[in-house]
This record gives sequence, C-alpha cells and structure tokens, in this order.
Amino acid sequence: MTAHPSPGDLLVIDGRASVQFARNRAMTFRVVSVSDRPTYEGWIWLTGYVLNRRGNATTKREVFVQLVGLRPAPEPATEPSATPGRGRSPDQVRVRSASR
Repeated sequence: MTAHPSPGDLLVIDGRASVQFARNRAMTFRVVSVSDRPTYEGWIWLTGYVLNRRGNATTKREVFVQLVGLRPAPEPATEPSATPGRGRSPDQVRVRSASR
C-alpha cells in the first residue's frame, strides 16, 4: 500500500511496517485518523483501534509506521447475532400470551 490510508481502512500492521510490530506483535488495525504532522519521508502517524479475531476493537493506539509496509487486511468474520426470530417471517415467530 503506497497510497495514504484513510479513516475506516483495515490494515495489517506487522514487521514490514515497523520493527516494533514484528513477529507476535503484528495486529489488525482499523484507521480512525491520519496525522498531518511532519515525519520522515515514507513514514506516517495513524490513530485507530486494534481488532481481535472477531473484529471487535480492543485498544485505541497511535502508531508510527512506514507506508510501504502497510497492507490491507481482510474483513474479520462476524458471528451471527442472537436476535430472536432472525431469518423468520413474522408469521413464523410465536408470541406467548401474558395471560394463561
């Protein structure tokens, strides 16, 4: 990824982006903002959230990374919601009467 990331982008941040994220310190990162403060050529400050395997934000972080080392991450798999009646038409959902 050589273009600047944008808010909402989902990235893999690992040792390619900065040595501090090598090996088991790699993370999936959802960009919230991109700083406009001056940095070294090819480096950028990003603010965002670290996502766990379920796609839930766990920690807000600010990271200093190399643009050439950033890669798009696949969208995390989401679990189906436990909403009652999901996938049923209204006439298939049974409603219990309060008076018995």
